[in-house]
Amino acid sequence: MDVSIDFELPAPVEAVWRAWTEPEMVLRWFGSKPDGVGLRAELDVRVGGDFLISFRDTMEHTCYGVYAVVDKPKVLGFSWNWKSEPGVTSQVMVRLEGIGNGTRMHFTHDQVGTASAHDYQAGWMSTFEKLRRLLGG
Repeated sequence: MDVSIDFELPAPVEAVWRAWTEPEMVLRWFGSKPDGVGLRAELDVRVGGDFLISFRDTMEHTCYGVYAVVDKPKVLGFSWNWKSEPGVTSQVMVRLEGIGNGTRMHFTHDQVGTASAHDYQAGWMSTFEKLRRLLGG
C-alpha cells in the first residue's frame, strides 16, 4: 500500500523546506503522536547523504535513510527505514509548491508493502498536523 497526501501549510515554501532539512526544526514536529518528543536528528541533506531521526511517544522510535533527490527548496526524496524493522525499505518524496502565502506539500511514501507494522497514512497525517501547528496554522 502506497501513501499519497496533499497537505496545505500556512508558511512559504522556504520555511517548509527548513522544517524538513534543519535538525532543530525536525525535532519540533517529527513523530505521529501529538505529545511525542524529538530526541535526535542528524541530517546530511545532499544526494547520497544520510539522515537519522529518533523520537519518543509511548516508546522510542528511530528512522533513517539516504537522500536520493535534493532540489532545494522544491523536492526532497529519500529512502525510509525503521531501526525496529531491519530490511524493510520504502521511498519518500516531498514536493513543495507555493500557493498564495502558503505551501502545498505533495507527499508520497511508496514501496511500503505489507512488511511494516506502521499505519503510514494515519501516522503521516497526524505528523503533518504537528508540522502545521509549528508553522503557524
